Amino acid sequence: MASRPSAAKKQPAKKAGAPAKKAAAKKLPAKKAPARKAAARKAAPPPKPAPNPTGGIYKLVRAVWLGLAHSVGAVFRGIGNGAKNLDPAHRKDGVALLLLGIALIVAAGTWADLRGPVGDLVEILVTGAFGRLDLLVPILLAVIAVRFIRHPEKPEANGRIVIGLSALVIGVLGQVHIACGAPARSDGMQAIRDAGGLIGWGAATPLTYTMGEVLAVPLLVLLTVFGLLVVTATPVNAIPQRLRLLGVKLGVVHAPELEEDEFAEDEQRYDEQWREALPARARKRGSSPEAYDPDNAEQEALSKRRGRPRRSAVPQPDMNRPMDAVDVAAAAAAALDGAVLHGMPPSPIVADLTQGVRVGDREETTPTPTPVPAARPKQEKLKVEVADLTKPAPEAPGDLPPRAEQLQLSGDITYSLPSLDLLTRGGPGKARSAANDAVVASLTNVFAEFKVDAAVTGFTRGPTVTRYEVELGPAVKVERITALTKNIAYAVASPDVRIISPIPGKSAVGIEIPNTDREMVNLGDVLRLAAAAEDDHPMLVALGKDVEGGYVMANLAKMPHVLVAGATGSGKSSCINCLITSIMVRATPEDVRMVLVDPKRVELTAYEGIPHLITPIITNPKRAAEALQWVVREMDLRYDDLAAFGYRHIDDFNQAIRDGKLKTPEGSERELKTYPYLLVIVDELADLMMVAPRDVEDSIVRITQLARAAGIHLVLATQRPSVDVVTGLIKANVPSRLAFATSSLADSRVILDQPGAEKLIGKGDGLYLPMGQNKPTRMQGAFVTEEEVAVVVQHCKDQMAPVFRDDVTVGTKQKKEIDEEIGDDLDLLCQAVELVVSTQFGSTSMLQRKLRVGFAKAGRLMDLMESRGIVGPSEGSKARDVLVKADELDGVLAVIRGEA
Repeated sequence: MASRPSAAKKQPAKKAGAPAKKAAAKKLPAKKAPARKAAARKAAPPPKPAPNPTGGIYKLVRAVWLGLAHSVGAVFRGIGNGAKNLDPAHRKDGVALLLLGIALIVAAGTWADLRGPVGDLVEILVTGAFGRLDLLVPILLAVIAVRFIRHPEKPEANGRIVIGLSALVIGVLGQVHIACGAPARSDGMQAIRDAGGLIGWGAATPLTYTMGEVLAVPLLVLLTVFGLLVVTATPVNAIPQRLRLLGVKLGVVHAPELEEDEFAEDEQRYDEQWREALPARARKRGSSPEAYDPDNAEQEALSKRRGRPRRSAVPQPDMNRPMDAVDVAAAAAAALDGAVLHGMPPSPIVADLTQGVRVGDREETTPTPTPVPAARPKQEKLKVEVADLTKPAPEAPGDLPPRAEQLQLSGDITYSLPSLDLLTRGGPGKARSAANDAVVASLTNVFAEFKVDAAVTGFTRGPTVTRYEVELGPAVKVERITALTKNIAYAVASPDVRIISPIPGKSAVGIEIPNTDREMVNLGDVLRLAAAAEDDHPMLVALGKDVEGGYVMANLAKMPHVLVAGATGSGKSSCINCLITSIMVRATPEDVRMVLVDPKRVELTAYEGIPHLITPIITNPKRAAEALQWVVREMDLRYDDLAAFGYRHIDDFNQAIRDGKLKTPEGSERELKTYPYLLVIVDELADLMMVAPRDVEDSIVRITQLARAAGIHLVLATQRPSVDVVTGLIKANVPSRLAFATSSLADSRVILDQPGAEKLIGKGDGLYLPMGQNKPTRMQGAFVTEEEVAVVVQHCKDQMAPVFRDDVTVGTKQKKEIDEEIGDDLDLLCQAVELVVSTQFGSTSMLQRKLRVGFAKAGRLMDLMESRGIVGPSEGSKARDVLVKADELDGVLAVIRGEA
């Protein structure tokens, strides 16, 4: 009774103003919270007697079960981890042996009526599933096991075989079920086992119920045929060919057709191997036989370039008769003609047959063919050779084609190109990996977070970097993507992110991100490309592999000069090695001669003594300057011949000599010879520019301005691409650039005239900017090991010894020039040289004081010493640099006096 008035008093309080409501709202939880806690406390103490023992037993059983489960799982996980360490071949053999064991058990249960639990299980599973055809299940399992044992290297066919066998089994069991009366489940399990089993019942019942047996049987027959074609890897259009092969094996069809089919299969395998050597883009374009035929493409390219008819097949000789030296040479000539022309290696069988066969053996049995020049055989002789090959073979194997297994140089010297088998093969490049998918997800997340309407539509994976293509939505600026460079680098955890806006030829922005799993690009893979076979130009060199997965090759004759620059360790020396090795593998010494300048003395020593050298490897910077001046004189002599005979390029001049169109004037004893390409490679330009900057720059500028038509080409490499090394004149006349990773943005601008090289990741990652291209192409430079270089160099040394020129590093007019310039000041000049070299201080005022001469005489003496390379150029009021050491003083004085 007392509580009711209090409740009545509280009701008007709730209807009061807002402050009263807030106070009540605040007090209400405080009053109710203890009540809830008290209720909870009151509900917990009264336990029921029945659940307590049961709950304890349940917890105990659960703990024991989980403990056993974890123990067993740990044991099996340990076994699984140990299985990962097994050789894949052992794991496949284990699967095969397991299938053999299952086949034995099934055979015992179905053939021998095995009793016991295992026999009952086999009857339930195998007989119940396959019905009447359960006797064939052990044979099928045994065949699959034997295939695993015999062909473990073909795991890619396992999925195809599984699909084909599944279709074949379903189709056959469905037909057996219909043929046995199509028993239903109401007829009992034994009736289904006597028919096609559960598989046949499941395949045939829906078809017969929906469309009747009239249509069900043809559909099951088609499914059976499909499974058979998939298992045997036979396309529908190849069924006649396979039936013809079967007829030949059964003796129904004549044997000659077998040879054609065998050749067809060989050509098909050759096409597949050829496509595997091509990049992914070319492989997609050439997937159909009509789209790409390697043999026809190669011959068409040669016929278009040389203007000669395509070579037809040579009649095959009888392989049963013994082969003599003539047959061996003929086989070598037919097989190695492509190797000589196209840079492709011969087959190992022919290579083994040609060992030990000499030209003298062939001369004893057959008439001596007309020798063919090694550099470029003329078109008329090539046409005669093709005509001889297309004629039927005579009774006695006599006349051979002019080109045999070796190229003939001047005189009686023979030279054979190194085989591409000396260079190792690399594995196939990856087109996609899990790292690429993770980067795509990260880029999509960045665009979503910053609310940019853009999407990653695809990517092209290269050996070093992957370029992701990003397409923008409508009314989205490209600057929205470029402004996110640092955010993208943060998201993908890589600082070396390069954005291309846009990708050349596409309406998309490219984001180049380095791969976490880099791949190696081997020089042999690049040289084996189809372009190497279609273009037999001796100056074609291998560079590497671009971002899109295509191999990059360049013709040095079309560059015509190239500047290679990059910091230490960026891949510059590897690029030089690849250039020189490419020349040695593809060109003879009569095709290309080289001048190698190596001021560091250790980079190019591996090529010492190769027959392509025109002078020993030059390591002295002063001798290098003299060699460049000799190249200028050689260029002038070549231009004199071109002007005298009326030709504009050295190729036309050489072809005219081979064709016999040029004759020397009457009374002249000169014998016209073809000029080889002259390749000058300078491994470190900075050292040359420090010693003799004026002479080196003048020679390089003169060569780069005029030497293209004379067949002289320069490759300049430096690791310090500053403006005092790569001057404006050199940059203006060297149009092709190859930049590796640089240390600063300024160096990138010096090489490429644009940024980009400072973001490269090194180890062969470069930007290639050929002549006539606006934007550089990112590529991974090829790599050749020291062992491969040593093998190729040894092959070249064994073929021919080098023939050096004596006038390359020795000036012929030096003494006469000194006498004319010095005049009566010889003694005074010698005193000045002694003074400057001994004190290592070159100053005009010092000469005035010490020699007691005027300013004009002292300045003239200083100019004479500068022209002789004794002091450096003038630098304002500073003293000149002395370039000669004290221990070289006697030699310098002897040269000045004109002594030997």
